[in-house]
This record gives sequence, C-alpha cells and structure tokens, in this order.
Amino acid sequence: MRSVVRGLVAGAAGTVALNVLTYADMLVRARSASSVPEDVAGRLADQAGIRLGDEQQATNRRSGAGALLGYVTGLGVGTLYGLIRCRCSGLPTLLAGPVLGATAMAASDVPSVALGVTNPREWGAQGWISDIVPHLVYGMVTAATFEALTSD
Repeated sequence: MRSVVRGLVAGAAGTVALNVLTYADMLVRARSASSVPEDVAGRLADQAGIRLGDEQQATNRRSGAGALLGYVTGLGVGTLYGLIRCRCSGLPTLLAGPVLGATAMAASDVPSVALGVTNPREWGAQGWISDIVPHLVYGMVTAATFEALTSD
C-alpha cells in the first residue's frame, strides 16, 4: 500500500510540474489554453448520453471535466508506477522519467485521437514540443519524487 500512496503523491507532484510548465509556456508565448481536454470531456459526455445543461453550463462543465481528466491521468500514471516500481526496483530515474512521460502523454493523446478531437499529423513542430516537453517534465518529477519518498 505504501508504494501506491507514494506513486499517487509522486504523480501529484508530476502533475503540478506539468501544469506549471504549461501555464508558464502560455504566459511566455501568449498562447491560449488547449481546448482538447474539454473537447474530449464533451465527446465522452455525448457518448455516455450525459446532458451537461444549457450552453453556458455545458461549456463550464466541459472545461472542469477536461481539467479533472488531466488530474486523473497524472495521478493514475503515478499510482500505476508505484505498483510497478515496488516489483521492479532497479529502474533508474533517468530511464523511468521518460517512460512515465511517454505513458502519460499516450494516456491523454490516444483517447483524444480516437475520439477525433485532434490529429497529431496536423500539430507541427511547435505543437509536438508543447506536448512532449511538459510530459517529459511530468515523468522526471514523478520518478524523482517517488525515489525521494522511498529513499532512507
């Protein structure tokens, strides 16, 4: 159980790092937030037959649900890492970080593509960098935090 909790805490730290980097990028480049998370939330609600209210309510609920999906992904990947890491203790942080980042990126991008919300072939170099770098930071912070929580 300790490994699960440590993974959850590490995933939370990684998620905070990803969000801070993303918001800093928005500040520096004066770019708007991605609509992909809320679009995914909207598609999932539609497929589940869930009405989100009038237009304003639906917009707000999609926005909140999209943000929550990001937290679920970050916390979930961290928790899974905790479960796996307690059985594979020899994995170095420098290898675990990129693997965790790629896992989190896939966990968010694959559903987005499958639902037809985005098409990676249309992203361009800047779009890919804006997706890869925060996820790599997520992975490195998650792995380093987990290691810090387990070291004596």
